[in-house]
This record gives sequence, structure tokens and C-alpha cells, in this order.
Amino acid sequence: MIITLAGGGSTFTPGIVKSIALRKDELEVDEIRLYDINEERQRKVGVLVDWILHEDLKLDIKLTVTTDKAEAFTDADFVFAQMRVGGYAMREQDEKIPLRHGCVGQETCGCGGLAYGMRTIFPMVELIDDVEKYAKPTYWILNYSNPAAIVSEACRKMRPNARIINICDMPIAIIDLVCAALEINKKDVEYDYFGLNHFGWFTSIRHKGEEVLPQLRAYIKEHEILLPSSYLKGMSSLMKSNTDNEDESKQNRHTKGSWYYVWKGVYEIMELFPEYLPNTYLNYYLQQKEFVEHSNPERTRANEVEETREANLFAGIDRYEKTGEIDESTFYAGSHGDWIADLAVALKNDTKARFLVICQNKGAIPNMPYDAMVELPAYIGKNGPEVISRDNIPLFQQGLMMQQLNSEKLVVEACIEGSYEKALQAFTLNKTVPSMTVAKEVLDDMIEANKDFWPDLK
Repeated sequence: MIITLAGGGSTFTPGIVKSIALRKDELEVDEIRLYDINEERQRKVGVLVDWILHEDLKLDIKLTVTTDKAEAFTDADFVFAQMRVGGYAMREQDEKIPLRHGCVGQETCGCGGLAYGMRTIFPMVELIDDVEKYAKPTYWILNYSNPAAIVSEACRKMRPNARIINICDMPIAIIDLVCAALEINKKDVEYDYFGLNHFGWFTSIRHKGEEVLPQLRAYIKEHEILLPSSYLKGMSSLMKSNTDNEDESKQNRHTKGSWYYVWKGVYEIMELFPEYLPNTYLNYYLQQKEFVEHSNPERTRANEVEETREANLFAGIDRYEKTGEIDESTFYAGSHGDWIADLAVALKNDTKARFLVICQNKGAIPNMPYDAMVELPAYIGKNGPEVISRDNIPLFQQGLMMQQLNSEKLVVEACIEGSYEKALQAFTLNKTVPSMTVAKEVLDDMIEANKDFWPDLK
């Protein structure tokens, strides 16, 4: 059993590997391979991964660290994809260019998400082709690479027969905080959800079969935020972009810096639309004006991550290489790694466990297009997802989803066809952009910033 991590130099790699290793018996894993095009970054992450496998957990799992495609993918059973095309330097541009024009600056939403998507489409297709060439015929690609909505649409159009499942851990992060707020065990929770990736709603959250959304609404209304009480004690520090507070450093990674406004936004949305619990990313679309107002165009979340998670991880690795001392708090381990590892377990062992996945609609939401890539619960077995169908969704949510869906479809077509006009239509249609004039200004700046990554648009 061989599992390859494509994007092995990611800061999330150590946590994912630990999740895989802790499921060694269920996955029967013999070898873990790290593959990345950034050799030095991956080497450093590989040092920490080696410590996790062989010093911390003392497991007999072979570790291979490589920049060679054939070595990475030959006979692989699973490929966990988490590529970031352009790295944090381009993420910073995704966030700062729109803000200069008064639009939301975010890596996966709005103009930044469209730009990131156009960088990622062809590398993802290349990855699929490489895996098809070298891996076992029964391979599965489990994809975390963002923006997952655009990536999944491109895969549907360009590689429709690929054995790929696109997933996202943000809904799981939300459920983690819901359970902490209500003081209930996540293992006893089941939920219903519909939407697009980073664009959806929880319609039911059940704990041991009992609906807890009414309790959650009351909690959010009382605290005016979706964060557990244990986090609210340090409210002032939550609003800082960087902190050396030890207690806060151990909190959920989604509760620092600008994330404060995201969780606050859940309360603000539910004050007006209380029926469903929104995915936090909906804040960028429903409160675009407010998010621009409290954003700093000179310092965005990319800078926050570089100064915290990125800096902490590589400083910890450097310290280990110099002293032999390891600080586990320097790397993130938790739901992000557990979610993808548990998905692999369900596929391998045909468990029919329930997961939230991005899949072709095919009538599962009757009043959405058949070919829409939607995010829905599904039972996962050896043959992939068995999506759980639902009734028509309300017109408000359907209208929002159709606008977002068509923006994403247009940007994929623009990339494939090299069409400037379709790219402009995608930017204009996106709800975070106020006018076609602004859309053109942002797009033209994005073209210049992405000249080393995007196809030529004519």
C-alpha cells in the first residue's frame, strides 16, 4: 500500500502523515512518498515527517522524498493532492490586487479565487495524467488543492474519467467549532449540507439523532459569534494578526487574525437569514462591502500565515536539525489530516462511511444543473461516492449558487479556450465585483501578475 502526497512541501504534510500513520492498520500502509517541485522546502518537511514516522511513532513505514514523477507515482494506491501553484507569493497577489480595486481579497473566493483557479487547472490535469501513467489502475486521487470548485469543474470537463474525489475541510472545521461551542462529541454528530465548494449551508446538525440547530442559533445569537466560549476569553488577541500568546497558539488554526471577522460574520448572516448555518466563506459574498472595509490592502491573510504557521514550522525544523529537539506545536495536526485519511480508509475498506464531497450533481439537487459540481453528503465505498439526493433548494440559495457556478464555469472555459472575453465575463459575474469596469481593471492587473502561470488570453 503506497500513499503519495503531491505537494509534499506543504505545512499541512506533517499533520496528514500523522493521520495516515495512526491509521496504519486500517490502511495497511507500507510506504509514504512526498512529491514536490520545491526540493529544499520538501527536504525540510521530510525531516519532520521522518521524525514523526520513525522516532515519534516508531513505525516500520518506508518514507520516500522525491521530485521525480515516476518515483512518486509508480504503483501508488492513493495520491493526496495539495498543490499551491505559485506559492504564497502569488497568494499574496490574489488577495491584494482585488483589494486595491475595492473588491474582496481572498485566496479562494472572488477574483483571487478565479486567479488561483486559472493557475491550478493545467497543473492538476498534468497531475492526473502522471498518476494515470504510473500509478495502479485502481488509484484514487483525493484532492485538497484549491480552489476546489474550479479545479473539480476543470477535471469534469477535461478528464471526466479520472478517479479523483475533490474534498474540503472547511465544513469539518465549522463542525469542530460547533461541537466545541455546544460541548458535544463530534463522533456523535451527523449533518446535512448543500452548496458549492466554499459556498454552502448546513440544513441540519444532529447529535445522537437530536436536532441541535435551534441550540446553535441561540448560542450564536447570545455570543454574537460562532466561536466556543474557551476561545472568547481571549477575544482581544483574536483580533491581532500575530501573537506569541502560548495558549492561543494551541487553539484552532481558524481562530487567529482576520478569521475573527469570518466567525463574527456567521452571526451577522444568521441575524438576517436564520434558517441555515452558512459556510463561513459566504461572508465574502454576502458582506463583500464590510469585508473590504476591515481589510488591510497592505497586509492580508497570506502575510498572517507566512508569519505564523509557515514561520513556526520551518523554525521548528531548523531547531530540530541543529539541536535534535522537536516541538510538536510547530506543526498542525487534526481534522485536516484526519478527514482525508478517513476518506482513504472508507475507499479501501468499503465502509460506506458518510463524507461531504464535491461531485457532479446528476439530479441530486433537482433544481440545479445536471453537470454542476456540487458539495453534498455521500456514502463512500470502494467504487467512490454514492451521493445522497435531496429536494429542491430554496430560490435564494439557488440564485446565489447559479451566479457563482456560472462564474466558475466561465473561468474554466476561459482557461481552456484562452478567451479574454470569457475571463472578463467570469470576473464581472462574480458577486464580489461591483461592475464590469472594475472587473476589467482587476483582470488586467491579474493578467500581468500571472503572466508566468496563466495561458495567453486573447
